[in-house]
Amino acid sequence: MLYQIFQQHIDKALDTLTADGVLPAGLDRKNVTLEPPRDPSHGDLSTNAAMVLSKAAGMKPRDLAEKIVEKLAALEDVKSAEMAGPGFINLRVSDAVLVSELLEIDKLGSEYGRSKKGAGITVNIEYVSANPTGPMHMGHCRGAVVGDALADLLEAVGHNVIREYYVNDAGSQVDTLARSVHLRYREALGETIMEIPEGLYPGDYLKPVGWALAQQYGDQYQAAPEQQWLQIFRKAAVDGMMDMIRADLALLGIKHDVFSSEADLHAAGKAEAAEAELRARDLVYDGELEQPKGKVVEDWEPVELPLFRSTQFGDDQDRPIKKSDGSWTYFGGDLAYHFQKSQSANELIDIWGADHSGTVKRIKAAVSALTEGKTKFDVKLVQMVHLLRNGVPEKMSKRSGNFVTIADMVEEVGKDAVRFTMLTRKADAQMDFDFAKVTEASRDNPVFYVQYAHARIQSNIRKAADEGIAPSDRHLDKLGAEEFDLVKMAAQFPRIVESAAASREPHRVAFYLNDLAAAFHGFYNLGNDRPDKRMLMVNDHETTSARLFLARNLGQTIRNGLALMGVEAVDSM
Repeated sequence: MLYQIFQQHIDKALDTLTADGVLPAGLDRKNVTLEPPRDPSHGDLSTNAAMVLSKAAGMKPRDLAEKIVEKLAALEDVKSAEMAGPGFINLRVSDAVLVSELLEIDKLGSEYGRSKKGAGITVNIEYVSANPTGPMHMGHCRGAVVGDALADLLEAVGHNVIREYYVNDAGSQVDTLARSVHLRYREALGETIMEIPEGLYPGDYLKPVGWALAQQYGDQYQAAPEQQWLQIFRKAAVDGMMDMIRADLALLGIKHDVFSSEADLHAAGKAEAAEAELRARDLVYDGELEQPKGKVVEDWEPVELPLFRSTQFGDDQDRPIKKSDGSWTYFGGDLAYHFQKSQSANELIDIWGADHSGTVKRIKAAVSALTEGKTKFDVKLVQMVHLLRNGVPEKMSKRSGNFVTIADMVEEVGKDAVRFTMLTRKADAQMDFDFAKVTEASRDNPVFYVQYAHARIQSNIRKAADEGIAPSDRHLDKLGAEEFDLVKMAAQFPRIVESAAASREPHRVAFYLNDLAAAFHGFYNLGNDRPDKRMLMVNDHETTSARLFLARNLGQTIRNGLALMGVEAVDSM
């Protein structure tokens, strides 16, 4: 593939200069880059090799650049090599290289853009992990899509990926859920339920769980004291909500490999095991919390608690892993959970809502301590999505039962519109989701614009077939500069996939697809003013077949990119 080929050319040129004594042996080349120049008029590829290596070589960047240019300019694959600015090197590639790239796309098909760069590394990515207290709503949607697309992206570069959902089923909110279900259970038995008491979940989505419990137990727990039914109703409620959550996620094409229960984790003594591990390393000690800063708490008394030495890892204070009543803090539970995950993965990635930003530093400290720095750990924060309808805010409140669910969204605008839109901005940037805009058939709607490019390509292939013309690689010499510009855009795809995976930023794929679609639409519209550039020319089968071959492989590249986003590449619109 083009970027790999030219990276090898640069490495060989540097090897030759090292052998010639121009460069010292053993130079670190990790910061040498190869990328498209910002201004396409400067060339097809640009490298900073001379600027990065000149200091170690004891040379001025431009002097080293001249020597590198001399080596590269002699290659058949290089049409021209020029030095620019303080020492950048700009390259123009030969048409033969671009034809080879086009043939490579055709050969690899759905595998184009995929690699084995991450082979041998297992990554656990945890995403969604909403409390099991109701259907999935828009507050969960963006993190779900970002996490799922990131998992696909990591698999595309060869990582073994574990997709995990952490079921928060050990907290007081699950007791509240059980009491809410008990109310619906009594209702199913014929009781008249007036206004839902304050503090309980009011949504109708709990009625099926209450009805099922009424069918199973009859009136056995209708008037029974809470201690007799709470645990039974907790389990039934969580199971019912998780079934609903799985169904909601399936509407978005999202699935998980592992569902880990917080309650099971505590029952298995995993938190105690993590505490023992940290105490053995003197990273947990019994101490007193500092009085809250900036506040005067009249009844505050110092309490001795087990504290994790998170200040050793950059936190601003040591953190308690247990409460004064002996129960585990959220941090204590999270600490044990991440320790459990680290047993089966080389790297951990958590997708969290931005409202959890305050806990990032301490949990990173805990993972670093528990794994002795051997397990990489990253937290990707996902900002809120503002729901709009024709520019007017759409209200959402989970507790009132009045909220927009994922099921509502998918039914109204479709899975593809939801998924693609959620990936059109960087995850840590806030975004607006306007129901009207995401279904608009215009250039301003990126999912439509990209899907339309693919549909337009397929439409032209069908029209050409009616004229007896099929895509063919036999006449690629008919392609000109404008067509080769499209090949250059397509050739960036493997590089985009690798960089998006390395940075953990799936939105880069969406940006790229929008640029590729724009380039294709631009070329297609060129035929409106220049008949010689029309995609379909019934009097010139050779040029038409070559352009169709190009278009078919642009479509393949678009299809591959959309697949990484979990979006369908439609054949007609």
